[in-house]
Amino acid sequence: MIRVVIVDDHALFRAGVAQLFAQTDDIVVVGEAADGDEALSAIAALKPDVVLMDLSMPVMNGNVATRRIHELHPDVRIVVVTSYVDRVDVLDALDAGAVGYLLKDAHPDELLSGIRSALVDGTPLAPRAASEIVRAWRDSQEAGELTVRELDVLALLANGSPNKVIAQRLGITEKTVKAHVTRIFQTLGVSDRTQAALWVERHGLGARQRDRREDQRFAERPPERHSS
Repeated sequence: MIRVVIVDDHALFRAGVAQLFAQTDDIVVVGEAADGDEALSAIAALKPDVVLMDLSMPVMNGNVATRRIHELHPDVRIVVVTSYVDRVDVLDALDAGAVGYLLKDAHPDELLSGIRSALVDGTPLAPRAASEIVRAWRDSQEAGELTVRELDVLALLANGSPNKVIAQRLGITEKTVKAHVTRIFQTLGVSDRTQAALWVERHGLGARQRDRREDQRFAERPPERHSS
């Protein structure tokens, strides 16, 4: 028997899903929660196999709850069930530890098969969620086609820095900056700085660049000398 906890702030949705599962021979609802905080308590007490997790909830949202649950109970399989598909939400949910991403307007059979698939290490994904993952992968491939210098230019550009400031920061000429910007636009398929900045925001590139620069500075730091 697959033991399930339903986490959603809408009681009507929880009741409907519980009624659906009651019609099966292999899925049973052992608990419910109206927010992520309640979910943590319920999961600790009930030890379910699978958690159905909404994203938009009060007190503690679904992605935060998913990460906490995954850290505390790594064997629990978490399947997000929400009303919408947003690339950032899909990637954040999977990064937090969810094994699947389904939609509330899906056919009941899709939800049932998703629960069963999750228990055997499957990855139940709504078609639209899968499409967003594919698009994100393609975008990451595009970012991989940029040189290290172009990634630096893109990160500064996304912060609103004009070409003159970018040139000063990177120790290159404005003409070189313009050339880099042109290639960046062509590679990412954007037409202006605003679109490039939005691309960076969607993919968290700015944070990754800052982390890379911090790692580089740490690696280049001279070793400390200890007096004997």
